[in-house]
Amino acid sequence: MRIPAILFALLHFSAALKTCLSRLLQSFGTLAQPIAYRLGIDEGHVLCMQHRTTITNPVDEGMSKYSSDADHRTQGIDTQLHAFLRSPPAGTPESVMELVNGVLGTDNRFVHPQLFVQAVEQSSLAISITDTKGIILYANRSFCRVTGYEAEEVIGRNESILSNKTTAPIVYKTLWGRLSQQKPWTGVLLNRRKSGDLYLAEVTIAPVIDEHGLTTHYLGMHRDVTEMHHLEHQVQNHKALIESVVDTTPVVTVLLDDDQKVVLCNRAYKQLAKELNVDKPVSVFLTQLHEALDMPLVEPHRKQRAFQGLEVSIDPGNGQPERWFSCSGNWVEKDVLCIHNFFQSNGQTYLLLVANEITLQKRQQDNERVAALRALMAEQELLDSMRETLSAAIYQLQGPLNMVAAACGIVQRRGSVNGEFSPLINVLKQALSSGQDALTKLRASMPAVPKEALVPVNVNELLRDVLGVSTTRLLASGVVVEWQPASILPPIIAPAGRLRGMLKHLVDNAIEAMDNPSILVRELHISTCKEMAGIRIDITDTGSGIPPELRLKVFEPFFTTKGHSGRGGMGLALVQEVVVMLGGTLSIDPDYTNGTHISVRLPRHLKAEIE
Repeated sequence: MRIPAILFALLHFSAALKTCLSRLLQSFGTLAQPIAYRLGIDEGHVLCMQHRTTITNPVDEGMSKYSSDADHRTQGIDTQLHAFLRSPPAGTPESVMELVNGVLGTDNRFVHPQLFVQAVEQSSLAISITDTKGIILYANRSFCRVTGYEAEEVIGRNESILSNKTTAPIVYKTLWGRLSQQKPWTGVLLNRRKSGDLYLAEVTIAPVIDEHGLTTHYLGMHRDVTEMHHLEHQVQNHKALIESVVDTTPVVTVLLDDDQKVVLCNRAYKQLAKELNVDKPVSVFLTQLHEALDMPLVEPHRKQRAFQGLEVSIDPGNGQPERWFSCSGNWVEKDVLCIHNFFQSNGQTYLLLVANEITLQKRQQDNERVAALRALMAEQELLDSMRETLSAAIYQLQGPLNMVAAACGIVQRRGSVNGEFSPLINVLKQALSSGQDALTKLRASMPAVPKEALVPVNVNELLRDVLGVSTTRLLASGVVVEWQPASILPPIIAPAGRLRGMLKHLVDNAIEAMDNPSILVRELHISTCKEMAGIRIDITDTGSGIPPELRLKVFEPFFTTKGHSGRGGMGLALVQEVVVMLGGTLSIDPDYTNGTHISVRLPRHLKAEIE
């Protein structure tokens, strides 16, 4: 709180006025009384000064009578003062001449002292003036209103009557230390009203220094800030309560500014950063949410809609399981505390992001989904086995039938040459017809491949499904899986079921390749990565491997490297069929000698429709 300059001016003017009146009394006698009357100063003060001063100037004899009527009295006094100015006595001090000019209003630089008195008296601040010992010499109306004391009750008494006697000694020590250096002091004191009620006073005490550099008085100003103090503490308590609730809530809560900088975060967010060993886990949320919403999450001066229930996954790495969060966000606007924007709104937008971990629920859902997927894939494998069996039967029957058809043709040609048809021709034709009927029935009984819609597919999710379905078999075979998915993998357009089945074939082949007692190290490495035109899938096992001379033959139907102990079937032929259908490529690394390394490259978009 700054001390109004008008108060200092009043005090200094009062001191100058007192000096001038003293000189008037000493030099011009009763001239001081009309001047005091025009200044609005109580006549008793002048009389008191007269008792202490010897009147030596006889020119005052005609100026001691006044009319009882105030207007006539003022008019007569002005006439006398103007006469005094026209012919001042010899040796009249310049200060007296300036004072009389100011009283009459002939000097525009002069402000009437009564204005100072009225300004202080009507001030909303509680103002008091004391001597150097703290004795109250003056108290304005606001002082009386705030403290409950009348002016007559406090004048002549020490300011300590307002003290509640609970202020720490260090406060008073600081106060008097500042005043002794002729510097103002500002602070808050606990005061007591006349009624006994306590109130908090914001106090400013300043020394009044005369022309000799000595402290003559103290000017005190204070105001009741009890209600403001209560409101401030209420706001602080509410703020502390909200921060405590936000900090202890078990969900991740973070507040971001327009530059995506963390303004406020709670304990759960800090714990997540520690567990993930990253400085800003919020960046992972923002990246995935940006892709899900297809718009910038933090953009200044843009009205954005709230969102909720968006699922985000975080892969901690180092073999730790994937973690899932359900994210909700809302944009809040806060006014910028700046004096330039005092009369106009200039708010700043913040994003309040809340992430609730749903890893357990997600795992439960995944387990249920994997169980359903396992049943579905078991059914698909059964159908595939039926197709393979029927295809094998058709394949096996087709050879003899071809031989019968060839023999029938030979016999028929010989008969046409000799003119004699052997009875064998009819038998061969019957056998050929029966075989063809059997082939037709077998083809008709083969389960049809269901048509699937082309949809955007996340290969990481399909591989995760395959590993989930194969977990029991992997554990039974003692296979250690190293799963390294790309953190951000673009989706590809494909039939999800057939692509999942293709990946399942590759994993099953890898497990079977390592299912040998002679193989002690059984490791399965699966990784995905993003390429310029699409994605790449690498599946590596530590099995027996594929000999170089068989690396092309393994793609033939019903060929196997397992000998009689394994099932022939379509194997890699089906895998290659799906890869070619999707416009991709499948290759076996010839330089890898510790097992088998297969790479599958798939484009993001199909070049032609799949029939």
